Amino acid sequence: MDRRYSFLLLALALVFISMEFSYAQGQSNGNSKKAPHDAASTHYEVLEPSKKGQEIVLCQARGTCNGKRLTCPAQCPERKPKKNKKNKGCFIDCSSKCEVTCKWRKPNCNGYGSLCYDPRFVGGDGVMFYFHGAKGGNFAIVSDDYLQINAHFIGTRPEGRTRDYTWVQALAVMFDTHTLVLAAKRVSQWDDRFDALTVRWDGEAVNIPTDGEAEWRTNSEEREVVVERTDDTNSVKVTVAGLVELNVKVRGIGEQENKVHNYQLPADDAFAHLETQFKFTKVTDLVEGILGKTYRPDYVSPVKSGVPMPMMGGEDKYQTPSLYSPLCKACRFKGQAGFASI
Repeated sequence: MDRRYSFLLLALALVFISMEFSYAQGQSNGNSKKAPHDAASTHYEVLEPSKKGQEIVLCQARGTCNGKRLTCPAQCPERKPKKNKKNKGCFIDCSSKCEVTCKWRKPNCNGYGSLCYDPRFVGGDGVMFYFHGAKGGNFAIVSDDYLQINAHFIGTRPEGRTRDYTWVQALAVMFDTHTLVLAAKRVSQWDDRFDALTVRWDGEAVNIPTDGEAEWRTNSEEREVVVERTDDTNSVKVTVAGLVELNVKVRGIGEQENKVHNYQLPADDAFAHLETQFKFTKVTDLVEGILGKTYRPDYVSPVKSGVPMPMMGGEDKYQTPSLYSPLCKACRFKGQAGFASI
């Protein structure tokens, strides 16, 4: 009886070990098939356009859209129209949606994840709020395990006011061991024909071509980064594979706007700043930052509803020592971003 019982225990143990091995092997095989940063929506091969000039792609993403051809509609025949202000771009999605749509290739300041004006945000929950920060201050917009985005604020305080008027002049996007900086140049008079946007990659200036594909890209060991022009000047789309997309536009403050809002700006500074809309590919449930925390699944906005300018606090939690520092009281970034400068 004891011997039979021993054999039974041994047999059960062998079955258990076999099941554990099969499960682990299955998990390993499953992971090996998936690229670490495979963005299904943009995983396609560009084919020859149609006779009418409509671009065609062959989807290569996993799933039901794999192997299918998608054609841009006549209303937006190109993915990258040369005149972004006048023509919408063709957005191709090879994920389970398997569709093409026409959209403006510029920030939507009323859309989710937007940061515009005298900083006005629209969070991941769709709630609009203002965060004034401070002139010359740097604040964490997003801070997560794999991504940190800081903003540098410029501003002015007219006589008699108790707070600064502020705008975002630069963004530092930190991930893995890299830092991508987008900044607006200081200009005395605003002229949209002059390109006031600067881009730096790990401290080195980047030149974005104006012809051909009008893009700059780099493939690091971790992921691909693309910066492409969406207009002749002052407008780009940034893609950091597997993490985030940004539509960025530089704009200045004109004489009429200055008068309407009583900014009282000096005559030699148009306060060129960034208008940005973020689309996050990957954030954790504990993401932090002025904008980042609004993407938490359990987030409830603390701002007052029904008021003209709902204010978000948190300057003390999200202020960083510099534009390039991932350190703040609530910051979570675990990478080691490279040094950069404006």
